[in-house]
Amino acid sequence: MISLKNSLILLGLLPLSGMAQQKITMTYPQTKRTEIKDTYFETVVADPYRWLEDDRAEDTKAWVIEQNAVTRAYFSKIPYRNAIKDRLTKLMNYEKYSQPFKEGAYTYYSKNTGLQNQSVLYREKDGVSEVFLDPNTFSKDGSTSLAGVNFSKDGSLLAYQISEGGSDWTKVIVLHAADKSVIGETLVDVKFSGIAWKGNDGFYYSSYDKPKAGSQLSGLTQHHKLYYHKLGTAQADDVLIFGGDQTPRRYVSADLTEDQHYLIISAANSTSGNELYIQDLKSPGSAIVPVVTDFEKNHSVIANMGSKLYIYTNLNAPNGKVVTVDAGNAKPENWKDLIAETKNVLTPATGGGRIFANYIKDAVSVVLQYQMDGKLEHEIKLPGLGTATGFGSKEGDKDLYYTFTSYVYPTTIFKYTIASGKSDLYKKSGVDFNPDNYESKQIFYTSKDGTKVPMIITYKKGLVLNGQNPTVLYGYGGFNISLTPSFNTANIILLDQGGIYAVANLRGGGEYGEEWHLAGTKLKKQNVFDDFIAAADYLITNKYTSKDYLASMGGSNGGLLVGATLAQRPDLFKVAFPAVGVMDMLRYHQFTAGAGWSYDYGTSADSKEMFDYLYRYSPVHALKPGVKYPATLVTTADHDDRVVPAHSFKFAATLQKDQAGDAPVLISIQTNAGHGAGKPTDKAIEEIADRWAFMFYNMGLKYK
Repeated sequence: MISLKNSLILLGLLPLSGMAQQKITMTYPQTKRTEIKDTYFETVVADPYRWLEDDRAEDTKAWVIEQNAVTRAYFSKIPYRNAIKDRLTKLMNYEKYSQPFKEGAYTYYSKNTGLQNQSVLYREKDGVSEVFLDPNTFSKDGSTSLAGVNFSKDGSLLAYQISEGGSDWTKVIVLHAADKSVIGETLVDVKFSGIAWKGNDGFYYSSYDKPKAGSQLSGLTQHHKLYYHKLGTAQADDVLIFGGDQTPRRYVSADLTEDQHYLIISAANSTSGNELYIQDLKSPGSAIVPVVTDFEKNHSVIANMGSKLYIYTNLNAPNGKVVTVDAGNAKPENWKDLIAETKNVLTPATGGGRIFANYIKDAVSVVLQYQMDGKLEHEIKLPGLGTATGFGSKEGDKDLYYTFTSYVYPTTIFKYTIASGKSDLYKKSGVDFNPDNYESKQIFYTSKDGTKVPMIITYKKGLVLNGQNPTVLYGYGGFNISLTPSFNTANIILLDQGGIYAVANLRGGGEYGEEWHLAGTKLKKQNVFDDFIAAADYLITNKYTSKDYLASMGGSNGGLLVGATLAQRPDLFKVAFPAVGVMDMLRYHQFTAGAGWSYDYGTSADSKEMFDYLYRYSPVHALKPGVKYPATLVTTADHDDRVVPAHSFKFAATLQKDQAGDAPVLISIQTNAGHGAGKPTDKAIEEIADRWAFMFYNMGLKYK
């Protein structure tokens, strides 16, 4: 029989209890406090770190430099931090492919040879591949990424977007696909936009007026505008199609049906609910006709056959359904159900003359194939319980590609023959990972109010449930976003050290449809935090881990989750990782597109009840002096213009001031990086190595 101590050595981690652990002395930079105060419904709220909201000010830049210096000094003293980085670098060094797609005579796909900062776009014809676009040549440090690729219908023209330093603001460059020669000028100041080609003459795109100089990354962006750009003309001459002062909307997007018959416009003021408009492009001078004119539900046109539109909607169907209607009279009262609502959440796609109904059943994928008349053909056989994505293709395609993944199934690409329903392996992951050595299981735990919540727990087979396993609890819980199983190479480090990775499917997400989402919004947001706390309690009660070996992790809205639960239950976690989090709930709506999040959060200006509720859980405001908080590593980036870094700056400064224990409070601010998309591989490796080193060290564990 192997002793507990020896079994832990074999798994790689050895508790340091009873052993002398080097204590890293912390001296934080002095963060000045000002006397700024605001009054909300007769409540006076101090905001002493308001000055950190100006991310371009010299004193803010100096603060960032000082904080980063303290953080880097701390990591330099963790003896195994570089060993973790070396191991992670080896794990990441394998070829990675994207799902292929067909344009014109070519098949396009992205590939990363292993450690390239950005994946390279290739194209293939007659078995011969060539580099088409290499984003690694866009900038010296790899921080400029490819943010979008859209071809004209015949594949002869391409408009691609680039993001500099991770910003949501992009530039659009147009090419002849044949020889990659540039057409016209580069479009600038584009944000939250797709590209919808109208023949080969031009395309539709969306953007905002650029904020004034000095606040480009944090200034409020309110009115989205849909433009038409005609090739060969100046951007200044682009025609405003929708939005702006006449029809002010916060988010506007456009798409064309594949036959180029109809322009479809979606308009919204928040992240949930949208209007729908249609224009008949085959009738010159035709008007833009409203189909849905409220913002209550979500709707999108997924296909058409002549004048027959196929629409996905959750109107009178919280889990979603597919309806049909004639484009000439497309109001909701004329919609006819084609694929009715079920108890599972639907995300449909079309291709090859079929509808692929991708359902989420208890956070895993089930995919059904339908004919365009709504007749069910069959269920697509997937490799196991996990997440299947893709299935969208052109109407005339005979086959398509999809990906499948889970927490223990590395992302794999399959080629699917539509007529036969047969899946063939196309690209297997080259990561050094044997799924047979690991297991992933789903449990349901009970939250504070009695709600059953699913959680998937992943670990190495043979793990002893002794309460001493280093565990990460990950969550999001917002914006109707579903956390479905996906493989993450970074987690191999944790699993191979005898660790556990647990993902809770909290209310506020989309795993069980609109009702599940709404149960975690506005005055019900506390349900999300209660669900997360109950997940932690389950892991502790069932001996997966204990408070001394449990870390909380989440990003963006998940960063808010980590910050709020840290403030509410500082005793529950040993380590906390709030990444790019929304931390100031009283002022979030005053930056960039933050006002669009009010559907989930509400705002401090809505009512006294809403203000009181936000003020109570807002991480920046919920921290209290004299409390022993967990070891905390806050992460953000200087070019994050979605959740501006001021949130993390103010939270870190407050937590450093209030921390009564000896656990470190660090903030790592990456430069030339944004909210996460397009992050160079080298920066990702550094960030992940820091995270695991910080966690193991503060749990008193050695890395083997």
